[in-house]
Amino acid sequence: MGLSAEELKVGDSYSEVVVEDLTRTQIVQYAGASGDYNPVHSDEKFVTEVAGYPTVFAHGMLTMGMTGRMLTNYVGDGRLTYYGVRFVNQVWPGDTLTARAEVAAFREEDGETLVDLTITTTNQDEKFVLTGNATARVD
Repeated sequence: MGLSAEELKVGDSYSEVVVEDLTRTQIVQYAGASGDYNPVHSDEKFVTEVAGYPTVFAHGMLTMGMTGRMLTNYVGDGRLTYYGVRFVNQVWPGDTLTARAEVAAFREEDGETLVDLTITTTNQDEKFVLTGNATARVD
């Protein structure tokens, strides 16, 4: 069962903490699961001496995936018809991320009622790390 258009209005929002105190182990586990072994995510020496960052950082797609979990928790499984994001800041080990979806609009398309959502994910300092949009079918 998913969301009903009757129970939502423009401006309604839903948020949840998607990770608390992100660990290096979680970042490395994601590298293994995704096959993305870029050294900026796992090689401290490379990232500090060659790439010029203070430490390793999470894959953008890891942040997108965690944010996507918030979306499906909100709208229900199998209801997303669009999900697109922009990575706006790095996610570092130790970060706690909160993802938020806000109802932007409703529309009808091909006989279905759709809700357009504005998506943001912020770190513990309320700095945006991801922004985007999603669309979901609603009852």
